[in-house]
Amino acid sequence: MNRELEYMFVHSARVWIPDAEEVWKSAELTKDYKNGDATLQLMLEDGTAVDHKLDPKTKNLPYLRNPDILVGENDLTALSYLHEPAVLHNLKVRFIDSKLIYTYCGIVLVAINPYETLPIYGSEIINAYSGQNMGDMDPHIFAVAEEAYKQMARDERNQSIIVSGESGAGKTVSAKYAMRYFATVSGSASEANVEEKVLASNPIMEAIGNAKTTRNDNSSRFGKYIEIGFDNRYRIIGANMRTYLLEKSRVVFQADEERNYHIFYQLCASANQPEFKNLRLSSANDFLYTRQGRSPVIEGIDDAKELRTTRHAFTLLGINESYQVGLFQVLAAILHLGNVEIKDRDSDSSLIPPNNRHLTAFCELVGVTYQDMSQWLCHRKLKTATETYIKPLPRLQATNARDALSKHIYAKLFNWIVEHVNKALITNVKQHSFIGVLDIYGFETFEINSFEQFCINYANEKLQQQFNMHVFKLEQEEYMKEQIPWTLIDFYDNQPCINLIEAKMGILDLLDEECKMPKGSDDSWAQKLYNTHLKTCSLFEKPRMSNRAFIIQHFADKVEYQCEGFLEKNKDTVNEEQINVLKASKKFNLLVELFHDEEKATTPTGQVAGTGGRTRLSIKPDKGRDTSSKEHKKTVGCQFRNSLQMLMETLNATTPHYVRCIKPNDFKQAFSFDPKRAVQQLRACGVLETIRISAAGFPSRWTYQEFFSRYRVLMKQKDVLPDKKLTCKNVLEKLVQDQDKYQFGKTKIFFRAGQVAYLEKLRADKLRVACIRIQKTIRSWLARKKYLRQRSAAITIQRFTRGYQARCLAKFMRRTQAATIIQKYQRMCVERKRYRQKQAAALAVQTILRAYMARQKYQALLREHKAIIIQKHVRGWLARCWYKRCLEAIVYLQCCIRRMRAKRELKKLKIEARSVEHFKKLNKGMENKIMQLQRKIDEQHKDNRLVSERLVSLESSYAAESERMRSELSRLRGVEEDAKNKTSQVSSLLEELERLKKELSVTQQEKKTIEDWAQKYRSEMETMVSELKDQNGLLKKEKDDLNRMIQEQSRQMTEKMARAIAQETQQLETDLNEERSRYQNLLTEHLRLEEKYDDLKEELAHSSNVSKPGHRRTDSTHSSNESEYTYNSEYADTEEGSRAREDVTRGMDTSLTLKLQKRVTELEQEKQSLRNELENKEDQFQRARARDDAQFRKARGAELEYESLKRQELESENKKLRHDLAEMRQSLLGDAATGAGAPGSPAYKVLLDQLNASCEELEVRKEEVLILRSQLVSQKEAVHHKDEKETMTEPSVFAQDVNKLKDADELRQAYVGLKDTNRSPRSVGPALEVGDLLSRLRSAAPDLHKLNEDGELWLVNQGLKETVRLLEQQLQTQRRTYDSEVESLRGELQNVKEENNRQQQLLAQNLQLPPEARIEASLQHEITRLTNENLDLMEQLEKQDRTIRKLKKQLKVYSKRIGEMGAGQTEGQTSPGQMVEEPIHPVNIPRREKDFQGMLEYKKEDEMKLVKNLILELKPRGVAVNLIPGLPAYILFMCLRHADYVNDDQKVRTLLTSTINSIKKILKKRGDDFETVSFWLANTCRFLHCLKQYSGDEAFMKSNSSRQNEHCLSNFDLAEYRQVISDLAIQIYQQLVKCMENILQPMIVSGMLEHETIQGVSGVKPTGLRKRTSSIADEGTYTLDSILRQLSAFHSTMCQHGTDPELIKQVVKQLFYIIGAVTLNNLLLRKDMCSWSKGMQIRYNVSQLEEWLRDKGLMNCGAKETLEPLIQAAQLLQVKKKTDEDADAICSMCHALTTAQIVKVLNLYTPVNEFEERVSVAFIRTIQTRLRDRCESPQLLMDTKMIYPVTFPFNPSSLALETIQIPTSLNLSFLTRV
Repeated sequence: MNRELEYMFVHSARVWIPDAEEVWKSAELTKDYKNGDATLQLMLEDGTAVDHKLDPKTKNLPYLRNPDILVGENDLTALSYLHEPAVLHNLKVRFIDSKLIYTYCGIVLVAINPYETLPIYGSEIINAYSGQNMGDMDPHIFAVAEEAYKQMARDERNQSIIVSGESGAGKTVSAKYAMRYFATVSGSASEANVEEKVLASNPIMEAIGNAKTTRNDNSSRFGKYIEIGFDNRYRIIGANMRTYLLEKSRVVFQADEERNYHIFYQLCASANQPEFKNLRLSSANDFLYTRQGRSPVIEGIDDAKELRTTRHAFTLLGINESYQVGLFQVLAAILHLGNVEIKDRDSDSSLIPPNNRHLTAFCELVGVTYQDMSQWLCHRKLKTATETYIKPLPRLQATNARDALSKHIYAKLFNWIVEHVNKALITNVKQHSFIGVLDIYGFETFEINSFEQFCINYANEKLQQQFNMHVFKLEQEEYMKEQIPWTLIDFYDNQPCINLIEAKMGILDLLDEECKMPKGSDDSWAQKLYNTHLKTCSLFEKPRMSNRAFIIQHFADKVEYQCEGFLEKNKDTVNEEQINVLKASKKFNLLVELFHDEEKATTPTGQVAGTGGRTRLSIKPDKGRDTSSKEHKKTVGCQFRNSLQMLMETLNATTPHYVRCIKPNDFKQAFSFDPKRAVQQLRACGVLETIRISAAGFPSRWTYQEFFSRYRVLMKQKDVLPDKKLTCKNVLEKLVQDQDKYQFGKTKIFFRAGQVAYLEKLRADKLRVACIRIQKTIRSWLARKKYLRQRSAAITIQRFTRGYQARCLAKFMRRTQAATIIQKYQRMCVERKRYRQKQAAALAVQTILRAYMARQKYQALLREHKAIIIQKHVRGWLARCWYKRCLEAIVYLQCCIRRMRAKRELKKLKIEARSVEHFKKLNKGMENKIMQLQRKIDEQHKDNRLVSERLVSLESSYAAESERMRSELSRLRGVEEDAKNKTSQVSSLLEELERLKKELSVTQQEKKTIEDWAQKYRSEMETMVSELKDQNGLLKKEKDDLNRMIQEQSRQMTEKMARAIAQETQQLETDLNEERSRYQNLLTEHLRLEEKYDDLKEELAHSSNVSKPGHRRTDSTHSSNESEYTYNSEYADTEEGSRAREDVTRGMDTSLTLKLQKRVTELEQEKQSLRNELENKEDQFQRARARDDAQFRKARGAELEYESLKRQELESENKKLRHDLAEMRQSLLGDAATGAGAPGSPAYKVLLDQLNASCEELEVRKEEVLILRSQLVSQKEAVHHKDEKETMTEPSVFAQDVNKLKDADELRQAYVGLKDTNRSPRSVGPALEVGDLLSRLRSAAPDLHKLNEDGELWLVNQGLKETVRLLEQQLQTQRRTYDSEVESLRGELQNVKEENNRQQQLLAQNLQLPPEARIEASLQHEITRLTNENLDLMEQLEKQDRTIRKLKKQLKVYSKRIGEMGAGQTEGQTSPGQMVEEPIHPVNIPRREKDFQGMLEYKKEDEMKLVKNLILELKPRGVAVNLIPGLPAYILFMCLRHADYVNDDQKVRTLLTSTINSIKKILKKRGDDFETVSFWLANTCRFLHCLKQYSGDEAFMKSNSSRQNEHCLSNFDLAEYRQVISDLAIQIYQQLVKCMENILQPMIVSGMLEHETIQGVSGVKPTGLRKRTSSIADEGTYTLDSILRQLSAFHSTMCQHGTDPELIKQVVKQLFYIIGAVTLNNLLLRKDMCSWSKGMQIRYNVSQLEEWLRDKGLMNCGAKETLEPLIQAAQLLQVKKKTDEDADAICSMCHALTTAQIVKVLNLYTPVNEFEERVSVAFIRTIQTRLRDRCESPQLLMDTKMIYPVTFPFNPSSLALETIQIPTSLNLSFLTRV
């Protein structure tokens, strides 16, 4: 022991030390413990160092912590160290970290209230726990319920489930779920829905017996024990309820934050309802009895809705509306009574004011008088031996009496409701066994404890004693079973405490005695207690500071009780006169019934009619005796003691199962754990006592195989022996020296507490050493490998480095030499270049200077020359100006002098003219002068002639001279004018000269600027050109990108539409599958109802005809040969059976029949509605698809138009830029503009390119037009050809042609053509022979020409004529067709020419338009053309559709007429194959073998024999092995064909009906035989395929041969029967799946989860779980190979039976779904399976299943996908679960798992070895946050009952019916082949 302690208490060992806040704290040793040390040096988890002092007397060391791999165990007894801190820590880890509220503690289920709704109580959870052994699955209330149900069924012993705990711990909910489990698993034995009634009692009892307290919003204020009765088939038949100790004081008083019973608040919340108006209720705050707690509302609870639920439960339990109204009146009266105010009249009396409205309401509601009630509320009657006194009551006593009356009425009402609930749950069926559910209050201790707490704790003392004895008994049985020596275990026995309470002179006895005393009081009773027990009993104490209280040491804790009120509550007295007033009510029968029923129902030992004769205990006062004698009236304490005694007797007679409910905190916070409160409850409920009892013995138990698997690492190779038991013994003797620490049993090894932890430490140390060695070796290998790799790398690097350095040196040397040469030549080049530069510079300078000097000299000479010229002209101009001035002055002066002389002369002349003398003188001189003048005149005449002659000559010369002078004058005038102008321009020229000089300088500067600008502009233009080129490239690129984007968008849009259509299709397929599944589920429900109906008829027939021989039903366990009726006996007794059925029908329950009929009608209606809905879905799908296509086309057109416009804009902008660029180039080039329009120029090339593009576009459009035209022509030809063919099939044409055809060969050919053309799938008659056709034709034309011997010549001649005529007609027809085609082609050619001309015109017009308008016009034209073509095509398509519809209608009419004609002629003439009577010459006819038609003929009386031999008595095994698959189906169809051939509808109907009913019957009898179900599924499907294949429908005839087409049914359409047979096949498929599931179910969990396929991978975790000794033992271990063998057997059997391959795929998919769902569900409910190694095992098992699929060729059947959730769960167990990246990976990986399943797996993940780590709570919360947006159902488990909807794809057979041979083994010799 010391060695072991020294080994365990070492450095880093973890221990538990006490703590005031957390109860226990974890610490770690920082120093090894040595024997004799007084202190332990510890370090807390927060890093604080602590010195823990040991007790110097006991030297007890602190509790050791369990290893981490043991933390979170399902069973507390599996912990190695069993003590209080280990239990508390394990519960906390499971509750807080794993969110698990259930934990086993041996036989006890510990349930912690989560204060949150959890999804772990659904039907799928119930199905998962059903049939499982306790301990195989995670702890659950359903596991306890299943264990109780299983033991009841196996051991034939009644069971009890005891649920206890504090208020608010969840007792009521646990009991409710246990009852729900029984109701779901067992069902009811009748149609009365007893299980629903049992569950419906819960809301009623919660309404009248539950209330809100400070600890619980729905606290049960009474105890109840519900017995659920079962029949011999273990189905619920009824229930019975017992109640204990209702808290009546709550009716009149509630503490703060508490409420009265729920029913009062429900009534007040519904006071505004019309049916409650007469109750005069209002808000709950208006009544004294409902407002004292000041908390009338519970958050999240709708009281009005709860009342509706309560009323519905009342109705379901048979309490009608009138009784419900009466109950509500009594409850309302109690509320009004509480508001009756009693006032003081004086100190000794009281009164009620008159017309008190509440009392008035009370009296009206209960039907009593106001005066009587007000009288007896304030008075009481005292009786003596001789007289009766009426004594007034003080106000306080009157108020107490009023409250006592209220409590009494409510108690009576409560008992009445319980009684009627029990009556509703009673049935007439005999009870075989029962399971009791006890929901009773737990141990209670408050600051003030009164009589109620005393009774509650007394009951818990009794239950704890029973619990301790049962636990001890189970431990003892376990040791005896394993043959382990055992000694009595010292455990706490609370019998002394029970004796203190209930023994003679105990507390209850003294209380009853004090109640009998006339002046007994609480004080006197307390003194009696002190005197009696204070010194004699150590469990009884007296408080130091009180004389009116006492203390009892209970098993859980010490409780101090206040004596005040004990006597009054024990007496429970009520004023009898008040009761009498209520009994006298004549208007309210319910109230009278409440109080007058006391005599029958109030005796505590009285029996009430119950289930199976069970007794119902009542705690009501004993009224069987004289009610007036108080000394004989039983007290409440006495009644409670008796009822408790009866309860204990009931529990001792049953097998108990314990559920201990724990309240984790007092604040109702979800998943919050208060260690103090939890420890208190664990101590109080006996969990720690269970731990202590277990720890006192051998708590850890291992099988030898588990121990060997776990601790194989501690063994050496030589220690391993073939005998595992001997190996374990040898190893343990070496590992554990103290042999008292373990014991060897028959099948298990038993360990003391702490030994498993010791072994785990040894194992961990061994593994740690091994890990270190492995790490050392691996690290050495890795280091050496790294060193070698580095060395090799270093050598390689050195080699490459040295080579690189050598290459660098050589390169350097080459570069140096090259650099020298380069330098030489470079320097030479530089010097030469410098010299040449200098020389060129000198020459340039000289040239410039010389040119400059020459220019300067030239400029000087030029200036001098120009100055001389200017001087010359100026001097000339000045001289001329002076001359002109002088001349003008002289002329002016001459004029002035002459004017002056002329004036003088004139003046003289004037004077002379005035004188005579002057006149005379003048006259004398005149005569002389006249003479002289006459002479002179003559002389002058002579001279004149000379002169005239001379003048003429002169005139001619003068004219020439004048002309010359005139021209000279004009010249001179011009010169003069020019001179004048020049003279005037001299000044302006000078000014202009100056201005020109200035402009010259400015021009030079501008020229320089322009040259600079030109240079800059040239560079800018070059830059701009490059930029434009780049921009053009970018635009082209953008254009390409846009085109690519358009194509991408088009592709994306197409893909999007495809995805949308695919999604819509998938959704529609899903909806279709759901509808198909619903339809198949309805078929299953219909079948179940039919079977139930048949069972009821058989049971009723059996009960009414028990005495008839041959009809007794044998036990279901007998063989099939003994239990089945023979077919002959059944048909022989048909009439008798029909009479029996009539009698049975008369005796049947009419309501049941109506319900079944109504259900069948509803199923038919729902079936029809499903069909209609399916059709609507298909129509909607078609419309939605068409609408989506239209929207897609519209959106696509708009998008393309937008993209084309955008592309056009870009192209126009590009062209504009090109145009601007060309203009810039022209502006730069200057004279290049003259050749812009010439050929070869860019503009000309652009125009030519555009023209070529337009021509190519035109050619493409022409080709498209030609293609469309050719398609139209081909369609027209096809339609025309079809019209011709259809026209040729008309009867009139046939009649004309047939009249002309006389040759048999021609007639045969024409008839065959007619038959092939006009065959109707529905009306195909028997084939006509050629002779019959000739006879018909000849009968129509009897006047035939006389022929030669045999008429052949005439027939040949006429045939040739008719052939020539036919050929001529065909030639003419072809010629007309050719002419019409030529005309149409010419028209089309003309149209094409016109179109070409129009296109050319449009092209010419477009070329004149700008580019933008050109594109727009071409687009518009193209849109118009395509629209017109589209309209034309649509018109043609509509026309073709109308033509096709018309032709189809005509074809149907003609086909129908031909069928009628053929049928009529067949009836009126000879049978097919015979000729008309004509003289026939005898010929030699060779004998042929008989040609069978593939039909079987039978007589109607042989139909029963056929069904019997072919269906009922057929053995599938022999047929499947020796004969062809589907032989019965072929035989039945061949019989059906003959019935159709002879046109016997009655025979067809009876054969099909008998076949269907017989298949149903054989499946009902042998439904659990897989081979039978598989065989008839294959044959039913084959029969269905035959009905389709030979139905005549073209859709099913595609793969038929010509011979098979001749075998088609001719007279009947069996489509409706095909539907019936399809429904039958669905039912058989579902039955097959159930049968296979029943076979596979036991193998799945064992083979997929429990069995170690890979040995040694998953070490067994040290659970030490102790299953119930009464649990069913395992029937054998299944492995994965078992599953694979069974699957192979299923597959081979179905293949032998000829099952369709597609159907086999569906079956395999369903089986794999079941395997995956069951495995995953068990994984989610088993914490011990959630580990890394188990994930590897699962993935390996799944890979084996996939390999099986691959071997069978079934990989594409969808079975692998059904395993995806299981695969992802296995991957989830193996992936890393630490970082955020791991969380992202998990979220993306586990798409097939729901969030609840992912979180559940992470919570359940349990390390098998201490090297693994648990999943942190933070990581789980991260996962929940990231999966929050998932839209999925919160369902945890997969639905294992889900069956995929099955389909039966058409699978035609290639087997010819006429080749089928019927073996003699079938005994079908009465069938005749036809």
